[in-house]
Amino acid sequence: MDNVTIFGRSSCGFCVRAKELCEIKGISFRYVDIIAENISKADLEKTIGKPVETVPQIFVGKEHIGGFDQFSRYVEQRDATTVQ
Repeated sequence: MDNVTIFGRSSCGFCVRAKELCEIKGISFRYVDIIAENISKADLEKTIGKPVETVPQIFVGKEHIGGFDQFSRYVEQRDATTVQ
């Protein structure tokens, strides 16, 4: 899997869960705290190309996956195809 980038904030439970999922699955990731890095949701919208309402916003390589739920499904599907 390409490197994962998680844009989030420290007070976000789903951001924490996304990091934990990567750690459990042994997935290399980079966490970007949008508050510490002074990144606004408008900045993320420019990168993603659509409105951003929540964090985390997760990328695999240059592909925008979405939030935690979408990323969790992405990882499950990856695991399912790897096992077969």
